[in-house]
Amino acid sequence: MNKVPKNRVRIVRDQKPRAEGAYVLYWMIASRRTCHNFSLDHAIAWAQALGKPLLVFEPLRCDYRWASDRMHRFVLQGMADNAAALAETPVAYYPYVEPSVGASKGLLRALAEQACLVVSDDYPCFFLPSMLAKVQQNLPARLELVDGNGLLPMHVPTQSFPTAYAFRRYLQKELPHHLTWVPHAQPLRGVAGLLRAEVPAEVRKRWPAASARLLEAGRAALAELPIDHAVGAAAFEGGSRAGSACAKQFVERLLDDYIDGRNHPDIASASGASPYLHFGHLGVHEMFARLIERENWNITELSGSTAGRREGFWGMGAAAEAFLDELITWREIGFNMCVQHPETYDTYASLPGWAQKTLAEHAGDARQYTYSAAEFERAETHDPVWNAAQRQIVRDGRLHNYMRMLWGKQVLNWSTSPQEAVQTLIHLNNKYGVDGRDPNSYSGIFWVFGRFDRPWPERAVFGKIRCMTSDSTKRKLKLKQYLATYGAAE
Repeated sequence: MNKVPKNRVRIVRDQKPRAEGAYVLYWMIASRRTCHNFSLDHAIAWAQALGKPLLVFEPLRCDYRWASDRMHRFVLQGMADNAAALAETPVAYYPYVEPSVGASKGLLRALAEQACLVVSDDYPCFFLPSMLAKVQQNLPARLELVDGNGLLPMHVPTQSFPTAYAFRRYLQKELPHHLTWVPHAQPLRGVAGLLRAEVPAEVRKRWPAASARLLEAGRAALAELPIDHAVGAAAFEGGSRAGSACAKQFVERLLDDYIDGRNHPDIASASGASPYLHFGHLGVHEMFARLIERENWNITELSGSTAGRREGFWGMGAAAEAFLDELITWREIGFNMCVQHPETYDTYASLPGWAQKTLAEHAGDARQYTYSAAEFERAETHDPVWNAAQRQIVRDGRLHNYMRMLWGKQVLNWSTSPQEAVQTLIHLNNKYGVDGRDPNSYSGIFWVFGRFDRPWPERAVFGKIRCMTSDSTKRKLKLKQYLATYGAAE
């Protein structure tokens, strides 16, 4: 029955599946897509094995931290894509958008009471782990969580890693064992034999499904929800169709310029995939599949080296290898950190000892400039380069990768303490960045303070933490158009 690798499935509510249940319930909370989705594969396999219909339940609550028009619209666009994808299949889709705080209380339990079992997504960050822990205590059905986050199943490693180099060495040894296990690209093509599930009438009456108007995510519909309306829509669309288009454009049109152009804000060669990966509108397996098709690659071309070098392991072109190091090494080390340190991954205390020591030794160093969190948020610093980066994330919902590093380093430099800088960066990144609240974005924030890095020559304020400056950035990067676009407040 189970076509999903066992090391991607966690049984967290171990009850026998109920043969008398009306359907298999897939509670979609992280892998919000209908393609390249291990969770959907697993739910379909259970439905076929039990001879039961499949119901996909995708909720959106309104009380998560930093809930805003920006985040809600992005998720709603994904729900609209899922509704369209499932409309012509036997798989029933039930999108629920919470109209007020607490309105969804009891909904999952009501659906689970009539389910044979519940399948959901395993995700180690933000509020999802605590929500899943609370639910599993009282859910009246078997609950299985499926990990579709990375190419490496995130529960395979039994340790965390101090540097990207150390993690890369581990990946090069372990990852080849997992590359042949991939989710179905189009799992809905295999569901023709399923019966169609029905959402219980009493559930539909008490918790009406999201309307087509709401799934369109227009301003008027969003205005009716109790979320932050001051953070407006991102400068790009959400949903699995947009995510796939983003991946396709990058691989077919931008990858060739990736090495030379990715650090230059004026050259559009970055993938732009992180928001779609964060909300599950795009799966890493789809991105990888597009890449290996473009490179005409197969697993026999792996070098077999476990030396931890960034180049040469895959046996692909230089641009593809460079991108894979970002997509796999740097992205998945964040998931590893969240799994291995679930209580502290987003705290100052999680920094390596050497980083905390050197920052403490330089905590009293004089700062040439200091700014409050509010001044940072309003882009009211003396530095036009930093202000441009802040305006980009506020206006557009994303931040250029290199500029994000400089942005973080300067907040450390201009805050009264490194602890205050951590909180400022978490707030700004998670409030405005569509790809915030993610293991990868926490890696980026804490890299600013030494996580996954090494000691550097000692300097004021930074100590032995790697330093970056706007002056060096202006000398190295092509910034003219970037500063023209974001260099002045609207």
